[in-house]
Amino acid sequence: MADIQPADMTFLAQFLLARSGLVVNADKSYLIESRLGPLGRKLGIASISALVAKLRGGDVKLEQAVVEAMTTNESFFFRDQKPFDHFRDHVLPHMIQTRAARKSFRIWCAAASTGQEPYSLAMILKEAEAKMPGWRVEIVGTDISREVLDRARQGHYSQFEVQRGLPITHLVKYFKKVDEVWQIDAGLRSMVQYKEWNLLNDPRPMGQFDVIFCRNVLIYFDNPTKGKVLASMSKLMPQDGFLYLGGSETIIGLDTGFASQGEQRGVYRPEATATRVGALAGR
Repeated sequence: MADIQPADMTFLAQFLLARSGLVVNADKSYLIESRLGPLGRKLGIASISALVAKLRGGDVKLEQAVVEAMTTNESFFFRDQKPFDHFRDHVLPHMIQTRAARKSFRIWCAAASTGQEPYSLAMILKEAEAKMPGWRVEIVGTDISREVLDRARQGHYSQFEVQRGLPITHLVKYFKKVDEVWQIDAGLRSMVQYKEWNLLNDPRPMGQFDVIFCRNVLIYFDNPTKGKVLASMSKLMPQDGFLYLGGSETIIGLDTGFASQGEQRGVYRPEATATRVGALAGR
C-alpha cells in the first residue's frame, strides 16, 4: 500500500482513540501499515485511503475488523510470574479468610486476549482447591476482540505458546495434545467466562469484583483515558480489593481511586479518598 496521507492518518488516530482508547500518533504510521495493510489485502481493499473511505461511510463490520487488527494481543502463561505468585501467596489467603462466610469472590481479567492470564489464575485456584471446599470463584475474561475471545474459549495453544511461562508440570496436568495443538482441560475452561468488552464502556453492569487484572493494556492509552478506566474500576471494588497492573504501568499523576502497595510493584488497593499518587510520592 502507498504512504498514508496526513488526513487519513488523522482520521484513523481519532477513530482508534474514540473506539478503543488506542493512541496512534503520526510517528506510528508504520503500525498502521503493518496491521491494516494485511487486513486491506485480505478484504480486497487497495489502499489505506480506500479503507478510510469505507470507514467514513460507516461500514460497521470494517470498523470492528480495524479495531481488532490494531489491538495488540500479546499474552503468555504466568506472564512476569511475580503478580501470580503474589496472588497465590497473599491475595488468595486473604480472600479465603475474609470471604469465608459466603465462600465466593470474583476476578476480572481485563484485556484477556487469548486466555493465558485467566487460565493461569484458574490453575492457581485449582491447585488450592483442597483449601477451598465448596467455594465458587468466578473468573471473567474480557477483550475488545471477538477473534481472540473465540480462541480463548477453545483453549487451543501451539507448542510455542505452551512453552512461554507454563511449568512443564502444569502442561502435563492440565493440557492434552490434540493433533498439532495443546488443549487446556475442560474443567479449567469452565472456570472462566469470556465476554466481549470495551474498556471505554461503563463497567458497572458487570457487577463487583474483588480482584482485577488489567495488565499491559493501559500503556496504549493516553493519561485521561487511563484515569477514566481506572476510576471506573475502583467503583467496582470493595475496600480490600486488589488491582494488578503491568510492570511498566503506573498510576502516578492520575486520579484513579487507587493507592499503590509498597510491598509489591504493580499492585494497588482502592482508596475511599481522592488519590493523587504523584503527591504521595513527594512529586
